[in-house]
Amino acid sequence: MRRLADELGVEAMSLYHHTPNKRAILDGVVDLVFLEIAAELQPTAGSWVQQLRARILSSRRVLLRHPWAPALIETLAQPGLPMVRYVDGVIGTMHDGGLSYDFIHHAMHALGSRIFGFSQELDDSGSGDSSLALYADQLPHLVAMLSEVAHDDPGSTLGWCDDQTEFEFGIDVLLDGLQRIAR
Repeated sequence: MRRLADELGVEAMSLYHHTPNKRAILDGVVDLVFLEIAAELQPTAGSWVQQLRARILSSRRVLLRHPWAPALIETLAQPGLPMVRYVDGVIGTMHDGGLSYDFIHHAMHALGSRIFGFSQELDDSGSGDSSLALYADQLPHLVAMLSEVAHDDPGSTLGWCDDQTEFEFGIDVLLDGLQRIAR
């Protein structure tokens, strides 16, 4: 709170006049991110799968502008109304596509944080070539996979693969599977 007050050029106690605690400020920041997501969403024609994919990728664009947001979202004790409205829109997209609420409930568990535009990613620490050599005999499959697919993508959030491609691959696998099961 002191650092925030310093950034704003006010006293820390002034912040408490407007908000009860640090958690309330952080929750408000998450609300602002979801208001930005709502502003970013564009109506999309097509099947529920195409509409949901567009919604998720729109959210991802916002979260890529705010790389700190996923970690903050995961700390929420209770989501604010902007986040709940976003979830309601995801559910509405699937329900308008003919899916039952029971099926949607299962789909939401399968999609997890991807509905918000992010996913828990593999930790890339220790995946460099020198580290791989140390574990080659203990982790043969992991070492073989990373030796084959790891590449330098300095713009990625993972640092060793094209995470946008991986995110979209995961969404497509999940949505294709959900669509197949729904039929």
